[in-house]
Amino acid sequence: MDIPKEGEIVQVHSYKHDGHIHRVWQETMVLKGTRNTIIGANDRTLVTESDGRTWITREPSICYFHAERWFNIICMLREDGVYYYVNISSPFVFDNNAIKYIDYDLDVKVFPDMSYLILDEDEYAEHKMIMGYPEVIDKILRRNLETLLSWIKQRKGPFAPDFIDVWTSRYEFYKKMKSEER
Repeated sequence: MDIPKEGEIVQVHSYKHDGHIHRVWQETMVLKGTRNTIIGANDRTLVTESDGRTWITREPSICYFHAERWFNIICMLREDGVYYYVNISSPFVFDNNAIKYIDYDLDVKVFPDMSYLILDEDEYAEHKMIMGYPEVIDKILRRNLETLLSWIKQRKGPFAPDFIDVWTSRYEFYKKMKSEER
């Protein structure tokens, strides 16, 4: 698997279990790229839905992808604090200048005070039947959801107090470098 370089602009592709594209984020800047972890950032990037509709993200976000975890974390930087949106998903692969993963419907919304809501359980149940998620996938996803909830409670990984400051500073550094190159 290729590894993206720091400062590189890549796309993010979300798929469904049946292989169909779900959503594409046009531009994400890589802040860290290793075999196991990609941390990226974007701000007001174009997003294209599977039906062709498009929209633009509203705020800067720091994105965390892991090659062994079955979730990815979007940290949305808003005026009243950091909100997190977690996709329960396959681990990422980096291919053809894109971070790619399978979205497994379950989502977790985490608020600045670290309270959270588990979302889309009905959608998960429906897609599990329609797309035939194997039982082994269901067990892996449930286990990773528990790991994620533990991370939230322990303020681990992207939920750690200094995570946002470190990666926001890095994002500002690379944006400044890019603008000076022009």
